[in-house]
Amino acid sequence: MNYDKNKRMVLYVIIGIAVITAVLSGLYAYQLFNSEEYALKKKGYDEKQIATILKLDKEKKNYIFNNEYNEDILKFYNEKYFILDNIKKYLNYKTENKQKSYSDIVAIVNVGAHEKFYTNPIKTSLDKGILMLVNKFNYLPSEYEVDNLVTMNLQFAFNDKQIKQEVYEYFKELVIAAKQEGLTILANSTYRDNNQQSILYDNQKNRKGTEYADKLVARPGHSEHETGLAVDISTMKSGLSGFEETEEFAWVKDNAHRFGFILRYPENKEHITGFSYEPWHYRFVGVEAAEKIYELDITFDEYYAFYIK
Repeated sequence: MNYDKNKRMVLYVIIGIAVITAVLSGLYAYQLFNSEEYALKKKGYDEKQIATILKLDKEKKNYIFNNEYNEDILKFYNEKYFILDNIKKYLNYKTENKQKSYSDIVAIVNVGAHEKFYTNPIKTSLDKGILMLVNKFNYLPSEYEVDNLVTMNLQFAFNDKQIKQEVYEYFKELVIAAKQEGLTILANSTYRDNNQQSILYDNQKNRKGTEYADKLVARPGHSEHETGLAVDISTMKSGLSGFEETEEFAWVKDNAHRFGFILRYPENKEHITGFSYEPWHYRFVGVEAAEKIYELDITFDEYYAFYIK
């Protein structure tokens, strides 16, 4: 009697263990097949990629979970100036431009240069003040008028040059600092109104066509000179074309940021700015922004897209 009872007890225990094992196995399988790791592995990501993805913030992870496998996604995520809202544009541009680096693609897309220049330009945000962006994708309305324009003294500029009062004060400090180093710097070209810009652009266009003109001169409404925030610098003798060969150029390039100015169209950045290298063209953005742009070694277009826009 007791033997049968013990036998039944053993059977119940075995059955219980089997049930518990089955339940635990089911839970494990459920958790496995519903885990983030499994979902990512099913998409095609390897263990190293999965480990990286699981450390990402929620927004970045969600994009990966909601889209098909793409090995380029994580590479773009690693870029310093990555903007999540642009991820599809990065991926599409990479597909069409496989030879370009990830950092170049991020920069190009962020500033809108993956589109043809002057394509669907928008009115610039005037409320940004000295940090307004005027380029081949952002324009000034034709009725825009610069306030606080002043005529520059001949100590600081060639004849009849005008610029915004705030810019003038900082430019004078720059010129005086250079003078203390035995260098002479003058403003060669400053504010131009929309009509003057039209004449300048049309002259180049009539000489060698639209494509040539667009590389050298901004279309009316798209020139920083119309903002009163830009200044083309030269010496008394160098002119603009010869300025790069002077000691003044070397000094200005390394010191302009201290006075709120940046080299606006740097060398080898034409694919971002849309303009050929102009060693003479400086733009006032204020000391804080200028120092950061100089330190990061980026264009104003890139700075605007990542830190202002």
